[in-house]
Amino acid sequence: MKIKDLIPWSREKEMENPFAALQNEMNRLFNNFSSSGFNAPFFNGENGTMKEIYPNIDLLETEKEFIVNAELPGIDEKDVDVKLTHNQLIIKGEKKEEKFEEEKNGYVRTERSFGSFYRSIPVPAGIDPQKINAEFKKGVLKVTLGKSKEAQEEVVKIPIHAVN
Repeated sequence: MKIKDLIPWSREKEMENPFAALQNEMNRLFNNFSSSGFNAPFFNGENGTMKEIYPNIDLLETEKEFIVNAELPGIDEKDVDVKLTHNQLIIKGEKKEEKFEEEKNGYVRTERSFGSFYRSIPVPAGIDPQKINAEFKKGVLKVTLGKSKEAQEEVVKIPIHAVN
């Protein structure tokens, strides 16, 4: 076994991104004291900066409405902004979290997690602005976009022609 195999970093990697190398070493050090370390979700940005969060979404269409569910764990509803503009549903906001723990023998740990998110979801024309509702429950944002009467009735049967 070579001595360089025992070292958890290399000069090449350190020269590419010294802040990431420092963060990795700090994570390794603090992981020895705690099982969770600083690997909080959403705090994985380049050089310890804020990370762009890309929330998972589910889209559902019924006869009368479109439903969008967005997973936003660890985010408060007051930090979320929802808008409908130019047939685009915009969901954006920030995650701000700070944890402070005081442990035995004077060890103290503070962790911060920050990140921003932005999703733009295209929606078809025919949304009734009076029938839009947003609810936030247990980290899931549910946006219901009611269809206008015209959009609900707009079904066109398209004939299929066989071609030889």
